[in-house]
Amino acid sequence: MEDVGRHNAVDKIAGWMFQNNCPGGDKIFYTTGRLTSEMVIKTVRMGIPILVSRSGFTAWGVELAQEAGVMLIGRCKGKRFLALAGAERIIFDADLRYVAEESAQHWRKNSREAEAHEG
Repeated sequence: MEDVGRHNAVDKIAGWMFQNNCPGGDKIFYTTGRLTSEMVIKTVRMGIPILVSRSGFTAWGVELAQEAGVMLIGRCKGKRFLALAGAERIIFDADLRYVAEESAQHWRKNSREAEAHEG
């Protein structure tokens, strides 16, 4: 679903799920917006166990996800992500030592420069 506001889009999803008697237990909720407490609460109310975003998160959103048992994944871009809650449920199906480097299109701006200064 799309809408001008991210909360409206989430409410559309929740309404569609309700009208179509669609349980959320086997769903993953992906958004491009920040993972706020409100997004976590809406995800819990829809019964969806996993919330993912390519954007950042708030401390309260992470805390609520941990308390509610929602797997929360933020800054998901390319092959990189931050598991903020529920990380113990992730099963990696590849030995990450042998995974090819991601293409430059997935790098954050200035990430190469930051790595050069760290190393």
